[in-house]
Amino acid sequence: MANLRLMITLITVLVYLLPSFAKSSESTKVITLPKSLNLTLLTDPSTISTASHDYGNVTTVTPGGVLCPSSSAEISRLLRYAANGETIFQVAARGQGHSLNGQASVSGGVVINMTCLADITVSEDKEYADVAGGTLWVDVLRETAEQGVSPVSWTDYLHISVGGTLSNAGIGGQMFRNGPQISNVLELDVITGKGETLACSPQLNPELFYGVLGGLGQFGIISRARIVLNHAPKRAKWFKMLYSDFTAFTKDQESLISMNNDTGVDYVEGQLLMSNGIVDTSFFPPSDQSKVADLVKNHSIIYVLEVAKYYDDPTVPTTGQVIDKLTKTLSYLPGFISMHDVPYFDFLNRVQVEEDKLRSLALWEVPHPWFNLYVPKTQILDFHNGVVKDILLKQNSTSGVALFYPTNRNKWDNRMSAMIPDENVFYVVGLLQSASSQNVQEVESVNEAIIRFCKDSDIKIKQYLMHFTRKEDWVGHFGSKWGAFSKRKDLFDPKKLLSPGQDIF
Repeated sequence: MANLRLMITLITVLVYLLPSFAKSSESTKVITLPKSLNLTLLTDPSTISTASHDYGNVTTVTPGGVLCPSSSAEISRLLRYAANGETIFQVAARGQGHSLNGQASVSGGVVINMTCLADITVSEDKEYADVAGGTLWVDVLRETAEQGVSPVSWTDYLHISVGGTLSNAGIGGQMFRNGPQISNVLELDVITGKGETLACSPQLNPELFYGVLGGLGQFGIISRARIVLNHAPKRAKWFKMLYSDFTAFTKDQESLISMNNDTGVDYVEGQLLMSNGIVDTSFFPPSDQSKVADLVKNHSIIYVLEVAKYYDDPTVPTTGQVIDKLTKTLSYLPGFISMHDVPYFDFLNRVQVEEDKLRSLALWEVPHPWFNLYVPKTQILDFHNGVVKDILLKQNSTSGVALFYPTNRNKWDNRMSAMIPDENVFYVVGLLQSASSQNVQEVESVNEAIIRFCKDSDIKIKQYLMHFTRKEDWVGHFGSKWGAFSKRKDLFDPKKLLSPGQDIF
């Protein structure tokens, strides 16, 4: 999600469109809890409506009530009652509702608004922070950076909850070096589907610890996470470079993610600019913007290498050496490089600027049929030729950002539930399209065509933020981990109460 300006212009053209297409669940009844529980469920129309939708804006799933907990003990009481009471109902933990297909929803059950529990405590030695599951990452950044430290792995968008990203993986441009966010957790407090609150770590209740990280909310609700901290740099030198040759583009990306901390950059991502989309040139100087647009027109696809080097003191030799290497050894098109020098906080929170613009135009809450996947390095050229050139580029238009960048498998822990390709290097591909009520199904059909192509070509992709509706697809996704995943469900959520919106069990 590295730059949303691409969406702004296109969606502006669509302001006349009807309300979002949404697949609806059946109408549901309000849940009534016994007074002895001392829990208050919110059932007013506004709260229910908010909990019925998510960022994807393609589903409507109506809960029976919403709990805004004042403590994790309230969540525990609710789950114990749901598991053992006269009326069994399902429960979904929801942060900012940034899921895409109703994954954090529940029909007729209870949605827990985890953002009601937000808290950050930095340890005295500043080596970690204990963070409530509903805390937003942007608040973690703000609080820790004020004390000179910060987490080391970030998603592109920070206005999402800690518990939400840890239940998936938490990926972004720093993970080639530091791993995804799930690789930077020391300890968790988890409320299981039985209502038990358990502390867990690699040493204590490891089965729960590794299961919950990347576990799609199936085994428990994260009420606290102990997050690794390190020094927070003051500024970032932020570069974008253009390529017309895909092989040169991927070769340079792969070279950058292989470098060590001292001689390399701190952030690596990439984007595709395609002639059938809106070409965002705003990062480049005004004098170069028409040239960039002409490049895309002439080549059909231009590849954008995006990197950042964090620093405190610009006079430190290492910083200059890294930048000199960037400008002199990479194979980008001569002259097509642009650099912004920005505060560290502003760089990490860069997408917020784009969100503010979209919200000001009432264009944030549109359908987002996004498609995120991992592609093995050895098959990335076949994927590029078959998907980017033969599917995406042949559409009448594209309406969003296309992310494209490699990362390292050895920064992930295979004991966790998250699934990735079985190669040392794999690519993150994010097709972050916006849609309208008229064309959302058309965009979804393109996503389905990509899946078919990969299957027919034996390209061994793994989806991220996926929403399968058939058990066999989930079994195929988890592969050799399915047996352990299923056993963990029986162990920690035997009545299948948690996160039904994932459609796994």
